[in-house]
Amino acid sequence: MTQRTERVQKLARQVLGEEIQELKDPRVGFATVTAVRITPDLRHARVFVSVLGTPEEVTATMAGLDSAKPHLRAELGRQVRMKYLPELVFELDDGAQEAQRLEEIFNRIHSNDPGEATAGPDHEDD
Repeated sequence: MTQRTERVQKLARQVLGEEIQELKDPRVGFATVTAVRITPDLRHARVFVSVLGTPEEVTATMAGLDSAKPHLRAELGRQVRMKYLPELVFELDDGAQEAQRLEEIFNRIHSNDPGEATAGPDHEDD
């Protein structure tokens, strides 16, 4: 990957992340752009988005983002100078959801063992 492609990906992630927060579509919930992967010819961009909420809210947010593609593409073109304006494809990045699920499991485990100290026997002060 060239430095230019990396730079464009970084800028696209920043611009799209900010613009998604500004969308007025009520379907779009709490969405964060986690990564942008642009093809070397700069014609296609896969935008990975982490969405918090119920499965229904996630589905609604993804639908809202799909309908906002023309606006988001135009903003990307306005703020990042490129020869071609890439086609945007939104993909759900469920890494944050998996982390949240694991955190909930850990919290349940800890709430069931209130007598346990946070540091285990392997963590003694020397």
